[in-house]
Amino acid sequence: MTKDELQTWALANGWQLMGEHLCLVKPTRATEAIVRMVLKATVAQIEIKKPSGKWDKVASESYAKITYDDHAEMPMGLGLATISGLTMLMRDNKDRQAFSKLSKI
Repeated sequence: MTKDELQTWALANGWQLMGEHLCLVKPTRATEAIVRMVLKATVAQIEIKKPSGKWDKVASESYAKITYDDHAEMPMGLGLATISGLTMLMRDNKDRQAFSKLSKI
């Protein structure tokens, strides 16, 4: 996957652009990022915010090694499916975004 493909997928699946990074936010505080995807020139990184406020890198892979899995409907190679609670957090963020759009109608 390319950087642009990864960003497009993330934005369609609950991630939001906060500053220069794609982020997932706390379900109770929609302004506080707890997971972020850092898209650099040649690699993508997944970082989780520790209670101390420091970002901890938990996965990193070059774009060339990240592939899209049609069955799982997510990129493989970054560990998104294996990081505990991440898929649930993505679903919560995506649902919150969908419901906020409905309330504006």
